[in-house]
Amino acid sequence: MEFPKKIAHEIGGVKRDALRFGLNGVKSDIVGSHPLESSYESEKRCHEAMKRRIIGHTYGTALPLQMDMDTQILSRFQRPAGPIPSSMLGLEVYTGAIDNFGFEDYLNDPRDSETFKPVDFHHAMEVRLGMSKGPVAPSFM
Repeated sequence: MEFPKKIAHEIGGVKRDALRFGLNGVKSDIVGSHPLESSYESEKRCHEAMKRRIIGHTYGTALPLQMDMDTQILSRFQRPAGPIPSSMLGLEVYTGAIDNFGFEDYLNDPRDSETFKPVDFHHAMEVRLGMSKGPVAPSFM
């Protein structure tokens, strides 16, 4: 019986690169989201599905498909990873998310935190172009 000469170090299908991203914690892999957050997300999905159904019954089935295509097109416009984040303003205006007033609008932006790690531009572009695997960058230490 032969034993493998390499030990696979994949967790969840993504290789953890300790040199690029540091050591990862196990807690983030085990603990799920807060119950209120999951409830909010499911309510948001139900509201969007109901809105699509109403638009489909009112204007025909082609309009929700066209709206999906427009959303996909607008979600592709992003800046390269770097010091200036991508705002996705067109998508926010199209989906109506620009009217939502989130915590980052009146509290500090999480990117201004002292524990925020800067994005490695080269690795982010490699991930975006499919040359490398893994997350673009960890957001916090």
